Amino acid sequence: MSEFSDAEESRQPGTVAPPRHPWNRYIAIGDSFTEGIGDPEPNSPGGHRGWADRVAEELSRGRDDFKYANLAIRGRLLQQIIDGQLEPALALKPDLISISAGGNDLIRPGSDPDHLAERLDAAVGRMSAAGATVLLFNGPDIRDTPVLGMVRGRVAVYNENLRTIALRHDAVVADMWSMRQLRDPQMWSPDRLHFSPLGHHNIAIMVLDTLNVPHELLPMLPKPLPVQKWQAARAEDLVWAREFLFPWVLRRLRHRSSGDGMSAKRPTAGPVFGPGLGTGLPLSH
Repeated sequence: MSEFSDAEESRQPGTVAPPRHPWNRYIAIGDSFTEGIGDPEPNSPGGHRGWADRVAEELSRGRDDFKYANLAIRGRLLQQIIDGQLEPALALKPDLISISAGGNDLIRPGSDPDHLAERLDAAVGRMSAAGATVLLFNGPDIRDTPVLGMVRGRVAVYNENLRTIALRHDAVVADMWSMRQLRDPQMWSPDRLHFSPLGHHNIAIMVLDTLNVPHELLPMLPKPLPVQKWQAARAEDLVWAREFLFPWVLRRLRHRSSGDGMSAKRPTAGPVFGPGLGTGLPLSH
């Protein structure tokens, strides 16, 4: 009997197998960004896929022992994420944990990015002390994004604080600020507040590259948009304001959240289900 596996025997001479990543249990916490809002998928838990599911799919390739949980809930503020998700996440004993939090705070009037960073720092310290690799996300450059663009300065300050936190706790930063492709409108969902499937896909690629994990995702570029007359553009803006902006503002005034009454879509650490997952077979992108 050969001492080599079929995969090793089929490998061409002179080639090197891609390195195995060191993680077996990935837990994601956060808000709508990590929940996957903007990337609808009826076959995914909660009806949304998102960048975190896409990353977990690639991490699970050929790893039957890999487990994944996603505790993120849309609309959550930073302190709500810390209070409601941090302890349950640590109880699942992750060796890789991601947190993206603070975005919903920063778009609220009077928010203080320095104060937010202090609270995040304490939470990251606890994750790091638990022995997990901690993955942080800075905010994207939202200068051309309606509504979000008005808080670009706060996001920039928060991002700098986040880099300091990462250095202090040996965390990894997924750098969305440098993703210039996120300036394309097609990377955003129709509500202009969340990323589209295309945006989530490209963010997943960035995350895997940041973690130095070999993967099979290919960059996807948006098709060029047709030139639009200004009258049509203004009409689209009015429709967007009526369907998305005004309800969002109304929720803020009423101190309500889109996540009220919602629960985590993947509350326990388990296998990543789907065609080809955990088997090394190709996935559709």
